[in-house]
Amino acid sequence: MLDLKNPTSQQMAMEAFFFGYQAFTAKADEMLERRGLSRVHQRIVFFIARYPSLSVKELLALLGVSKQALNMPLRQLMEMHLVNSVASETDKRKRLLELTAEGERFEQALRREQVKLLERVFAEAGEAAVDGWLAVNLGLGKAGD
Repeated sequence: MLDLKNPTSQQMAMEAFFFGYQAFTAKADEMLERRGLSRVHQRIVFFIARYPSLSVKELLALLGVSKQALNMPLRQLMEMHLVNSVASETDKRKRLLELTAEGERFEQALRREQVKLLERVFAEAGEAAVDGWLAVNLGLGKAGD
């Protein structure tokens, strides 16, 4: 186990996380850039794909951003015909988000590249390491709550 009281260990852990995240996002960043998009756009399409008929309010909560911060990138995705906003059948004031067919293909292409990397690295690391990685990332996610 890393001794996080030791500055060298602190730096090593943070550097590993930085370079791991950089590798994880590199291919997706290229694909996004070709369309003039950024990681925030990827997060939006990821969560809409993960939770179909997600409301704008639910998306705001998942992303932890303000309505103002979400407005521009969501509008761009709609203008590019990657995302649709439809009225809820039960409450016409509530807007539900869904990916268009093109949006689904785009999200799957982004995810496919990241999954390829995870499959390779997970196979090399082994099941115990993957379980530890999941536990660490879930813990980091909960720390932000």
